[in-house]
Amino acid sequence: MKNLSYLLSLLLLACAGQPEGSSMEVNWVASTAGQPWVVKTTKVSKDASDGTEEPGVIKVYPPKMQQEIDGFGGCFNELGWEALQVLPADRQDSLLNAVFDPMDGCRFTLCRMPLGANDYAVDWYSHNEVAGDFEMRNFSIARDRERLIPYIKKAQQINPAIEVWASPWSPPSWMKINNHYACNPDKVNDLKPEGKGQEMVSQFRMEEAYLTAYAHYFSKFVSAYAEEEIDISAVHVQNEPNSCQNFPSCVWHPDDLATFIGDYLGPKLAADHPQTKLWLGTIERPQIERVSAILEHPEAKKYIKGVGFQWAGKGAIPKVNTAYPDLRLMQTETECGNGSNDWAAAEHTFGLMKHYFNNGANAYLYWNIFLNETGKSQWGWKQNSMISINSADGKVVFNPEFYLMKHFSHFIGAGFVKVESSDASCLAFRKGSELIIVYYNDGDAVAQQFTIGDVKLDVRLAAQSFNTFRVDIGT
Repeated sequence: MKNLSYLLSLLLLACAGQPEGSSMEVNWVASTAGQPWVVKTTKVSKDASDGTEEPGVIKVYPPKMQQEIDGFGGCFNELGWEALQVLPADRQDSLLNAVFDPMDGCRFTLCRMPLGANDYAVDWYSHNEVAGDFEMRNFSIARDRERLIPYIKKAQQINPAIEVWASPWSPPSWMKINNHYACNPDKVNDLKPEGKGQEMVSQFRMEEAYLTAYAHYFSKFVSAYAEEEIDISAVHVQNEPNSCQNFPSCVWHPDDLATFIGDYLGPKLAADHPQTKLWLGTIERPQIERVSAILEHPEAKKYIKGVGFQWAGKGAIPKVNTAYPDLRLMQTETECGNGSNDWAAAEHTFGLMKHYFNNGANAYLYWNIFLNETGKSQWGWKQNSMISINSADGKVVFNPEFYLMKHFSHFIGAGFVKVESSDASCLAFRKGSELIIVYYNDGDAVAQQFTIGDVKLDVRLAAQSFNTFRVDIGT
């Protein structure tokens, strides 16, 4: 609903000044499978509490502040741009506004992009496939000017505050010991069986010339994008460094990845692009020792500003959050399902968001924002998207995960801080006097009370519903 945030602010500010024992009707947003993004009414009352714990009441504690939030977003993928192209320009703009508009959209501000091809590229490419070109004379982002750069620039025209970070799925094929972008032979690629890799065995050629050239490759990428007036705020060194895939991928042993970061990439970025942060990402395994081997490497740790997690990496984030409290943490790619695009997928994603935010994550990113009706990559995996676009008739479907992401990102941005609550399923965030509460009622319709100090919210929650409340808690 247009200017919903402004409306809620006015109503809740008015309520904040009410005397004890008074109440006022205000609005909140609720979504169910059948009725997404519905504005509803609740009572906010001010009533001094005697501190007694009441059964079933969810308590939110604004003074108990936890991690700062950096933002929400998704990934700029080639197949997302391709999906949009079946629509006329005005409809493309409408969908892009639904995601990026800083007033009425999802307000995405922190987005990922691939450095070279990923599994949702049109096909394999790198920015330099000329074998032996250690000086990167043939480096080029010409391919990105066809899809990714227009995609990013369209989004940044809508919201200039969008930050973009990048990660490679595979280095140039000639830098790998199998001379191929993939790791796992399959009918969807032409990798020979003898080229198959294995976990914990580095596929990168750990030789001085290759390591130096690859660090130069990263630097050239950041420079080339700067010439396109797109700042790369950060790079994550490798997408899923433990995974041997049939699509672009590269396995690294943790010790070798630490060597590359500490002796090559870190110094190169610090010298050429000190404004571009280096992250250890994207970690997709739960073994903390694989992460610690890099974070405790005497050279690598000088350069790493944060750690990104996805998929089974969720098993590592609790320990990393405890052991390395000064590092920023990010969920880099929400689990993408199998193309179901149904309510169960949204429920699963909420469970992930709950896990990540309750374990210190500063940001949460979706994966494919737009896909066509098949949801398929060129390597055969059918996945979910926030918005589906039918390539035959242009029909657009806003999937449940679109609304789930909006329940967070429309209200919560950079500078908010997560605060403690008595229920792990109640995620609360504060910025100054503004408090945002996101709660999923996973059962039947129920009367629910939330308390924030002496403020009480009494609501009737629909069955299986996502709910976002905005409360002014005063000074």
